[in-house]
Amino acid sequence: MRVPLSWLREFVELPADVTGRDVAAKLIAAGLEVETVEQPGADVAGPLVVGEVLAIEELTGFKKPIRYCRVDVGQANGTGEPQNIICGATNFAVGDRVVVILPGGVLPGGFQIGARKTYGRMSEGMICSARELGIGDDHAGILVLPPDTPVGRDAIELLGLRDEVLDIAVTPDRGYALSIRGVAREVAIAFDVPFTDPAAVDLPEDTAESYPARIADPSACDRFVLREVRGLDPDAQTPLWMRVRLWRAGMRPVSLAVDVTNYLMLELGQPLHAYDRGKLTGPIEVRRAREGESLETLDHVKRALHPEDILITDASGPIGMAGTMGGLATEIDETSTDMVIEAAHFDDIGVARMSRRHKLHSEASYRFERGVDRELPLYASYRAARMLAELGGAEIVPGVTNVRHPVETVTVTMRADHPGRVAGVPYDRAAVVRRLEQIGCAVEGDEVLTVTPPSWRPDLTDPNDLAEEVIRLEGYEEIPARAPRPVAGRGLTPAQRLRRRIGRALAGAGYVETLNFPFVAERDWEALQLAADDPRRRALRLANPLSDDEPLLRTTLLPGLLRTLARNVGRGFADAALFELGLVFLPRPDAPERAPRLRVDRGPTAEEIASLEAALPDQPLRAAVVLSGERERAGWWGPGRAAGWADAIEAARVVAREAGVELTVKADQHAPWHPGRCAALYVDGTLVGHAGELHPRTVKAYGLPPRTCAMELEVRRLGEPGVTRAPRVSSYPVATQDVALIVDAGVPAADVEAALREGAGELLESLRLFDVYTGEQVGEGRKSLAYTLRFRASDRTLTAEEASAARDAAVALAAERTGAVLRGA
Repeated sequence: MRVPLSWLREFVELPADVTGRDVAAKLIAAGLEVETVEQPGADVAGPLVVGEVLAIEELTGFKKPIRYCRVDVGQANGTGEPQNIICGATNFAVGDRVVVILPGGVLPGGFQIGARKTYGRMSEGMICSARELGIGDDHAGILVLPPDTPVGRDAIELLGLRDEVLDIAVTPDRGYALSIRGVAREVAIAFDVPFTDPAAVDLPEDTAESYPARIADPSACDRFVLREVRGLDPDAQTPLWMRVRLWRAGMRPVSLAVDVTNYLMLELGQPLHAYDRGKLTGPIEVRRAREGESLETLDHVKRALHPEDILITDASGPIGMAGTMGGLATEIDETSTDMVIEAAHFDDIGVARMSRRHKLHSEASYRFERGVDRELPLYASYRAARMLAELGGAEIVPGVTNVRHPVETVTVTMRADHPGRVAGVPYDRAAVVRRLEQIGCAVEGDEVLTVTPPSWRPDLTDPNDLAEEVIRLEGYEEIPARAPRPVAGRGLTPAQRLRRRIGRALAGAGYVETLNFPFVAERDWEALQLAADDPRRRALRLANPLSDDEPLLRTTLLPGLLRTLARNVGRGFADAALFELGLVFLPRPDAPERAPRLRVDRGPTAEEIASLEAALPDQPLRAAVVLSGERERAGWWGPGRAAGWADAIEAARVVAREAGVELTVKADQHAPWHPGRCAALYVDGTLVGHAGELHPRTVKAYGLPPRTCAMELEVRRLGEPGVTRAPRVSSYPVATQDVALIVDAGVPAADVEAALREGAGELLESLRLFDVYTGEQVGEGRKSLAYTLRFRASDRTLTAEEASAARDAAVALAAERTGAVLRGA
């Protein structure tokens, strides 16, 4: 919301020496977000005056029209003689009053004017357009002033060229601040000066009805007001002061009727819409859209309407999208003289959803979404009719259509000491009541207050809302800053410590952590090659997604990681290793459709917590990695090594080691991994995840390098996180034994390793597979697995016989379980 300070001063009796930055500081202290304070016209310098065109000589022989003008500027030039000025605009005539800057003056942007010879004549100044003056975007012609403007008058003051504009970022709970009226009330409270409400006008005693209207759906609209004006002069121009204010507030002047509605919307916060009376057919009705209806809006787009859309209709069908944009069929044009002015109070959620559904955002919808004053339509519509009568010669048709449905008055009960308990600073009852009354509340009661919020504050529905108002107006700076006192004996939970250890371990293994949005799209299931009945396709849909392209909550970490990897590859970083630790969201089959809404004036009961938890999805923590390109870089030291499926499995082992468990790896087929290069990961017989090389179609769908690998596992399936204990280090020497076992090609190496570990007993310190051989020497359909076994005792030096016995026991058990034969035996 852009707020010119000169406009604020109309309704707030600010001292003359108060600047825009002073106002901004007070508003920021009161909780409003003032982003900038602009000073348009600060670099403008005179003489800049009103002149009268006395004569015009058309110069010929040039590629464009050139006019040599004599302009009376009064005594501004010190001589009283007319100025000779060259001008290329043609939209003015002899006798017109124009804005003239004389030599030595400076226009916005630091553009200094001097006398110079051009087109063979001496030009002593410049006749200015609205854009050159910084009060509009029209550069096609110069600015022509009303004929009664005094010649020689200072144009800087006349046009308000110097002003200060506050740019306020209005949060969703402060819709009242989207108006000069709302901001002025805040400023008046902040400076403790009188405030004049621009909506406080005396309404005529209208008993007759204006244009007929009805509300078919009270949930969409609870108040609808219409007034009529006739005989508007189509040639009537928007007065300059209004055009300047609209421009300063960020809106482009269009025509008198449109500018009046926009001006009052900015001033009061009530969006208005004007219909051409001659283009309406039959009574107006506010209702929801019907199946198959469409509407061509003012932006010349034909829109298919949704059954939840709120419409303004007449006998011909839809003529406007309520609170968002009018229809083209009833548009005010350059010939319109009779008009119907609409002011209404539409459902904020309905307008917000409709605006987002159609990707159609307007100044009106921006205000309705945040809540407008339900009592304003009568006053705003009357002010609009009166301004059209005063500025455009229109006649106000007696009568008003005021359709309204009863709305329950909101009252809030609050203890008088509640704001002080929230802030930790005592506020007496008088201060609490005074602050609440300043924002328009009616307050009754002594120790327990019954508060009725004003109609322009629909956001005040709870004692904490009222407490916030008291605290911010009393001053956040009055709340003392105290360091929080930590409670002794509390630290990270075992689960939190495990999560941190996993992150550090993966980072130490060369992976870079990423944080991705937990949102996915239906197309991700296709890219991951998920079957139609895959449970990962069953995802929760967000009611209000950040992007319509990704409306689902993720059931796997892979889509976000793969998109991040693709983004890095696209920027030239093809050798990448990324990881993420995050939650996935798995719908519960017995969960209710909607989560319960808990009260905020007290803590929840055990039953309420249980009902809330029952509505939440299961949210397990998962760890996932993706790798592409080279895992080991090539250089002078030798060739590099491409990342492969074994690296993805090793990443899973890194995670498992931090949890203090050993993984069992078995071949598997599971999307989105390559069917021949996918490993299932088990802990004590429980499937915890998968790792391997991704399916080529998945790689292509995400635009990744060939043979990209990935791993994903569920951390909680690794078991309850326990206390990590340092391994016992023996000071006695190690005994190393190598064995090569021949097994069938289909026997997993993991089964052989498990048998060797169990058979070797407690003397085994480590076991490593260092060679796999297939060929003629072992026979067709067979393979040789070579292992290094390291034995060590904690209390003695092992003898050769002890080490050999442990090795033989390991080989014997491997032979029994897997059919292994000692190579060379």
